Amino acid sequence: MPHTATISVTVRASARLHMGFLDLNGGLGRRFGSLGLSLDELATTLTAFPSDDVSVEGPQSDRAESFVRHSLVAMGITDGAHIQIHQAIPDHAGLGSGTQLALAVGTALSRLYGVDWPVNDMAREMSRGARSGIGLGLFTQGGFVVDGGRKDDGDPPLVISRIEFPAQWRVILVMDKTYKGLHGEQEKRAFAALPQFPEARAARLCRVALMQAMPSLAEQDLPGFGAAIQTIQQTVGDHFAPAQGGRFASHRVASALAWLGRNGAAGVGQSSWGPTGFALIDSELRAHSLARAAFNDFANEGLEFMVCSGRNRGAEIRTEAYRAQAHS
Repeated sequence: MPHTATISVTVRASARLHMGFLDLNGGLGRRFGSLGLSLDELATTLTAFPSDDVSVEGPQSDRAESFVRHSLVAMGITDGAHIQIHQAIPDHAGLGSGTQLALAVGTALSRLYGVDWPVNDMAREMSRGARSGIGLGLFTQGGFVVDGGRKDDGDPPLVISRIEFPAQWRVILVMDKTYKGLHGEQEKRAFAALPQFPEARAARLCRVALMQAMPSLAEQDLPGFGAAIQTIQQTVGDHFAPAQGGRFASHRVASALAWLGRNGAAGVGQSSWGPTGFALIDSELRAHSLARAAFNDFANEGLEFMVCSGRNRGAEIRTEAYRAQAHS
């Protein structure tokens, strides 16, 4: 039998840092409000092929299969698809793996079958963006984004600001693969059990974000930006401490972040529920030097250190023809 031509769609969706909430009080009608940064070195990459049925291979395939089936039903497509996952963002590590996987699957399938399916609609259908809109914003445009908080209508929060992340700055990720961050029902119970966030504290965080973090980033002032992020991180981390056992979920990560802070990082924090921590550094050379020194100092702790740059563009989407051998 001759080869048959068809189409494949490959999507690469980058990991992200959730750098803190701004208003956990919600007294003005919107709750949460998030700061987020897209990372260039960690990503979920997958390819979708047309098929009569549904099949998925690669890391996190069970999770992806549920997104595939949900997407096909939502788009009214009766055909199936084969998804090959080439690499995946570590799950439940605070790096946005679930949202990026869902959006990558939905985008690949919508392109594969020629359906116009906006990202916000996609997220709503697959129950993503319930508290934060940064994963959606970073998927489409990258950079550093701020969302305006969630209303009670169920729609994902809107991105209200986007700022380019300086090309020379770096982020050191501190990863503890022995720990999984809170997620699913555990996460819902944790939020429900937390005390009310004081209005005055939310007001201060919003001021720090608007009057320090965002202008410092726009001016490429790393000490100012790092100090603002660290203030937000400390305040939110202390509020979440009863649910995660301290300001940081992993005590090993906490120790490494303290070390990085003492040795020149402009600001440190934890992404989402962790356990992944991050440290802001002014250059690639300095970041690699610090990461190597930290790895040596914490060699017995089982931590991983990774140097990343910010990503100032959204997900990569590539559509191409391929030729497959038809079965006789």
